[in-house]
Amino acid sequence: MSGNNAQGVPAPSRALVATAGDMPIARVSEIGAYEGQRVQVRGWLARRASKGKLHFLQVRDGSGQIQAVFFKGDVAPEIFEAADHLTQESAIIVTGTVRADPRSPLGFELAADGLVVVSRALGDYPITNKEHGTAFLMENRHLWLRSRRQSAILRVRARIIKSIRDYFDNNGFTLCDTPIFTPAACEGTTTLFETNYFGEKAYLTQSGQLYNEATCAALGKVYTFGPTFRAEKSKTRRHLTEFWMVEPEVAYLDIEGVMDLAEDFLCYVVEHVIDNCERELDTIDEIRDEEEGAHVKPRVESLRCVRKPFPRIHYDGAVAQLRALGSDIPAGDDFGGDDETMLTKQYDRPIMVHRYPSAVKAFYMKQDPAQPGHAMCVDVLAPEGYGEIIGGGQREDDFDTLLNAINAHGLPLDAFGWYLDLRRYGSVPHGGFGLGVERTVAWICGLPHVRETIPFARMLEKVHP
Repeated sequence: MSGNNAQGVPAPSRALVATAGDMPIARVSEIGAYEGQRVQVRGWLARRASKGKLHFLQVRDGSGQIQAVFFKGDVAPEIFEAADHLTQESAIIVTGTVRADPRSPLGFELAADGLVVVSRALGDYPITNKEHGTAFLMENRHLWLRSRRQSAILRVRARIIKSIRDYFDNNGFTLCDTPIFTPAACEGTTTLFETNYFGEKAYLTQSGQLYNEATCAALGKVYTFGPTFRAEKSKTRRHLTEFWMVEPEVAYLDIEGVMDLAEDFLCYVVEHVIDNCERELDTIDEIRDEEEGAHVKPRVESLRCVRKPFPRIHYDGAVAQLRALGSDIPAGDDFGGDDETMLTKQYDRPIMVHRYPSAVKAFYMKQDPAQPGHAMCVDVLAPEGYGEIIGGGQREDDFDTLLNAINAHGLPLDAFGWYLDLRRYGSVPHGGFGLGVERTVAWICGLPHVRETIPFARMLEKVHP
């Protein structure tokens, strides 16, 4: 069978080989379970090389990559010829016998005996095995995702998300979805994306926290997990305009309980990733070492240091420590990226800086009665300069105090009437936090920029593809 289909894409070359009806379809990640068996692997051609009577095809199927070896004496001439002329990223089905090979990163390879070309890639593939600039790769992000490093990162991201859900689902939390369109700011009015909501102003959500406070009064322990938006005009390696955040909220939880919860949760996530993604983390390390020409400490080794207890540092103590390290940060200022990097370099695990000045925190943070002017809040800072990955604290539960804070921040009272109702009817101490998924992925994978932590990053000047 030859020729093109209606879209101009080459049709499968069925004359090469017909896949056996009873033959197992093996995923590369599970190939070891088929040792000695004849299987088919369905995927795409990542690389190809030839040596005399041998063709070596690197086949990826989304779960991993395996080498298929075509020996001229074992396959039909037309199959051997076809294997020699495949273009990179052609879609193929390879059949063969799984055999052990200690030289392979997988420990196995495929002794190929059949090939179906499902779709031959048209022309030269834009992303070759040579070095490309980041701008070029981001313009071709839809294709860059197919590389070993990017695929590994996305598998780690998926495992992080699974561990997040598992932790809360297994600890008595109820998932409650919160609105994407909101009538007012949660984290400050300067970073809102404004929309026209049928003639009325509405904004893309900065956080689901305020709505979480309503649902936790109904259900006790809740969490929301979804996209959030910040119109920050920032080009740093830590910022995206659209990112995913998980936000738990718990009734009858004070600031110490918030820190305990954040610490336990983060240790669970890291342990879960180590147990399930060691191969992916090693792949990211390996490719980084090749690109940088230097060996770095294995990521898994660094992550094993993430265990309880985390250092808990009062804001005043953190400022004193920064000044001793050479910073000139004024007392009362929020920490910038350089301050967080300087501070966290002193530790091998995340640290908790708590009780920042109220002036640099959101209106809903509860004041510390033992230290007026300080909020009962906490930021969890990841080591190695990755910055704040968790921010949270205890919420203001007194009606009059919260009303005064709303007025002091110049926020529209009509947009917060429902929020004040939560303090009218059965108000209790409560608290929670938000964890940014992309910064967490960057930290766990050891990435230089958050743009690689999500399939299609949205940044200040990046909305395509």
